[in-house]
Amino acid sequence: MSLQPAADVVALLQALIRIPSPNPPGDTREVAAFVAAFLQRHGCDDVQPHAPPEKPQAVSVIGTLRGAHAGPTIMLHAHLDTVPIAADEAARWSVDPYGGVMRDGHIYGKGSVDDKAPLAAMLTALATCAAQRARLRGTVVLVAAAEEETGGVLGTKWLAESGLLPPCDFIIVGEQTDNRVANAHKGVLRATVRAYGRSVHATNPDRGVNAVVVLARAVLALERYHQALASRVHPTVGRPTCNVGVIAGGSTANAVPDSAAAYLDRRMIPHEDPETVKRELEAVIAAVDLGQYGPEARLTVGEYQVSNWFASTVESALGQAFLASVRHVLNADPGPIGYLPGSDAKHLVGCVPAGEMVIFGPGTYEVAHAFDEYTAVEDLQATTSILIHFLETSLLNGMGQ
Repeated sequence: MSLQPAADVVALLQALIRIPSPNPPGDTREVAAFVAAFLQRHGCDDVQPHAPPEKPQAVSVIGTLRGAHAGPTIMLHAHLDTVPIAADEAARWSVDPYGGVMRDGHIYGKGSVDDKAPLAAMLTALATCAAQRARLRGTVVLVAAAEEETGGVLGTKWLAESGLLPPCDFIIVGEQTDNRVANAHKGVLRATVRAYGRSVHATNPDRGVNAVVVLARAVLALERYHQALASRVHPTVGRPTCNVGVIAGGSTANAVPDSAAAYLDRRMIPHEDPETVKRELEAVIAAVDLGQYGPEARLTVGEYQVSNWFASTVESALGQAFLASVRHVLNADPGPIGYLPGSDAKHLVGCVPAGEMVIFGPGTYEVAHAFDEYTAVEDLQATTSILIHFLETSLLNGMGQ
């Protein structure tokens, strides 16, 4: 097998960009049909579209390539949906965001890096592998998932919980890692802090209890909590954080507000327990001294939403083979590193009960979700070469596990 990716990987990425799949609304039917046709054309044994009954337009595709000989099962996973083009973003694009424009060695377009570049590389690698099926020792499963940009609940999480994803020995989740190997990302716990007081006319505010002032004391306590979190450090994703992102309260300047709210984002590092984090937040809020405001001043914290962290290793033969493939193609340190955004990896943990999972792909998340999103052709070709080399080493040369 040649280590050179098929020249068509660039054209394939352009074709994927030209099929809009913004989420919301999250309609991936057209791009899923394109992927399914590609997989069928390149000899996948089983190609199945799947969509949850709650959202039938959120179509994911699973394609399976089974080898002629027994061996490990490797999953290639990328997502089909993109973020939408925001109103204030549209005018800032210098090219058609759905044109797949090539300029100065870069491919521009919504989803060009997040996440259609990893998808194009994975499709090309699978097609290259399929051409030598008679030598294939094992199975390649490609998952093109819907709904990642809205948390994956009706995409990868639904696929996994519905029993549609097989157990695997190794999973590669396509995201933006500059072609280094990430084996962890943070989780997110969202919470709402609510403050209560008593409303009066602002001509004599001391007769009331200002809920915004009460909330301010909680915000300062949360900032001290954030600073204390610096003592907890994960080797690849860094430290946990607590950020107050939104404050809301009051209705007019000439009234003392009787309620206010703060919406916070608590990033969890691997192995932090969400239930423990909830208890920490509750302790921080309970410890805020409101004695000077009287019994009408109250604080609560709750309304939690959790998106879990992910962590794996690269210690197995397959993990070491993947690191070696990156090193071979790039002649550079492959990692492992941490991936700061979230991904669908958190929903796939149950698919690798005795295996490993990594996050990997071209480009950086810093150009994703923005105007003039792009992928460098050189990076895309390197991603494809690495995936091809890994599949050759692991499945075509009989390395096994």
